[in-house]
Amino acid sequence: MFILGIETSCDETAAAVLTDQPLRILSNVIASQNEVHEPYGGIVPELASRRHMEKILPVIQEALDKAQIKLSDLEGIAVTVMPGLVGSLLVGLQVAKGMAATLGIPFVGVSHLEGHLQAPLLEHPEVSYPFMALLVSGGHTLLYHVKEFAKYELIGGTRDDAAGEAFDKVAKILGLGYPGGPLIDKLAHQGNPKAIKFPKGKIKDHPFDFSFSGLKTAVANYVKKIEGGITPSLLADLCASFQETVVDDLIGKTVLAAKEKGIKTIIVSGGVACNSRLRAKLPEAFFPSPLLCTDNAAMIAAVGYHSLKKGKTSPWSLNAMANQDVRFC
Repeated sequence: MFILGIETSCDETAAAVLTDQPLRILSNVIASQNEVHEPYGGIVPELASRRHMEKILPVIQEALDKAQIKLSDLEGIAVTVMPGLVGSLLVGLQVAKGMAATLGIPFVGVSHLEGHLQAPLLEHPEVSYPFMALLVSGGHTLLYHVKEFAKYELIGGTRDDAAGEAFDKVAKILGLGYPGGPLIDKLAHQGNPKAIKFPKGKIKDHPFDFSFSGLKTAVANYVKKIEGGITPSLLADLCASFQETVVDDLIGKTVLAAKEKGIKTIIVSGGVACNSRLRAKLPEAFFPSPLLCTDNAAMIAAVGYHSLKKGKTSPWSLNAMANQDVRFC
């Protein structure tokens, strides 16, 4: 079986081909839009959807070429339909519908969040259910008890900014540019993570929920009080201390949730799973490779594969949805 995955939920145009026996990635192509949005310090939805329209067909063709298969070899198509920017999602969805109708094959709409939960399993097939999953990205910070495929219990989530969003906003405060996560991670290597004590967000009676808005504000207030400008050494300490606070908060609540549920296996996915400090301080967890941490179509194809094997397909009336109940299963 050859499954095509299409991902256009935000600002990456991605396509991938998976095959089974065993399930493995034949191609995984991602066209980034960082250079488009960098001047604005964040994603501009209209520009994102226009770039998807330009890139989607060439990216799909490249994925097919790298997989060394023809369009007619496909037996199913999986496409992200939620959550995300509606204009971006619609580009991928309409292409997927058109291809499926033309080829006479089924298609299935996939949750971007569920894709992230499956990403580590593509490279770590030894991971078995159940496990605790920390999904941490620019748009989400969520803790799931993953009982089996399509059976997820939400344990906790952010009440305000997602962790990746906090990285981007702090990077902007520090004048570093966009995207902020990799820039802060790089500078943090040169700083002292214990130089500045920043607060961790705590939600009364909800020990597994996160809050990063207060931390962002604490960094902003600290910067305002600096006289004479930020020296390179202080900038490195700021990055290291901020990053350490975020990482310790993520790890602490994830490990506590796993212990409470009696679960020994932890996976981490999403764009922030690329963070080197998070990986170093949680060595027992299963992380995807950096390519599978970011928005990609292989993880969408993986969900599509399991869904199609169970006989699940989507109707032609399926529409894109900007939001999604994070308790989705």
